[in-house]
Amino acid sequence: MLRLVASSALLLSAAGCGAGVATVTVPASNWPGYEYFSLAQDRKLDQRYDLKLDLKNYTNPQDIVHAYLRGELKLAQLTTVEAVDICHRVPKRCPVVVLVLDESRGADQVVVDQSLNSIAQLRSRPVAITPSTLGPFVLSRALALNGLGLEDVELRPMPLEAMPKALARGEVAAAALFPPFSDQAIASGKVRPLFTSREIPGQIFDILVADPEFLSANRPLVARLLRVWQASHKEAAANPDAAIATMARREGVTERGFRDSLKGLVFFSLANQEPFFVQGGVLERNLSTVRDVQAYLGLVPTASPLPSVDGTAIRQALQAGG
Repeated sequence: MLRLVASSALLLSAAGCGAGVATVTVPASNWPGYEYFSLAQDRKLDQRYDLKLDLKNYTNPQDIVHAYLRGELKLAQLTTVEAVDICHRVPKRCPVVVLVLDESRGADQVVVDQSLNSIAQLRSRPVAITPSTLGPFVLSRALALNGLGLEDVELRPMPLEAMPKALARGEVAAAALFPPFSDQAIASGKVRPLFTSREIPGQIFDILVADPEFLSANRPLVARLLRVWQASHKEAAANPDAAIATMARREGVTERGFRDSLKGLVFFSLANQEPFFVQGGVLERNLSTVRDVQAYLGLVPTASPLPSVDGTAIRQALQAGG
């Protein structure tokens, strides 16, 4: 689940929107879990909360990460991998987690050659990974549950889009990837999924993060944005067919394909999110484990700072009726 990263910047402006209305610019790239802001814009749900969503597409998710690093973005939808990476690169702007966008339960996968019957058989074999994604983390958990570590396989870094062909040609014995790349690989008939994030519940998250100074000055505004997100999920639940059609169209996939992708994700309402944000809780432990994997890969130092977690905006959203 790279996720091929989506991201959100908040630009405050009353121009063209009426007094007291803030324009929220949401740059995004494709991932089903990130589509609920686009659905909110389409249904004009932002207007309920005196916000105006301005959506922008990025083909290369790393451009969004770099924009945050340059200080151009104040909010971002990220994987925990990108959040940890940003903390290493700009410690003073180490992002704060304000919302869990989704949890992967099946979407992230380790697919293996059809001749292999267990993860343990990957010992000393080449396995494709993309370091900037959650793939190495998923692979590390699969190996650990089978008595192995990342050092026990031959890691082959490559772009996600190159993995299906590498698997089909037998250049690697396995790969850590997610839809649509996993679907493409499996369609070849050469590989099958042998481990998915369904086997490690509570460990793979997409998150909404905020620049710490921005959050400190704008918590009520962030709370309004969270209420828009919640309203979008309620709209999708009330009118699922229409919502799927809208989000699939923006992603450029079939409605069936979009539905299938959602099957591997779990979403949590604002009312169910507070346990994630307790000190020493699931999110903090997850971020620390992600950093350990990234440090093993040589991408961040072992003592790199970690994103903090802050449930204040969620509580404010709930108090306001979110």
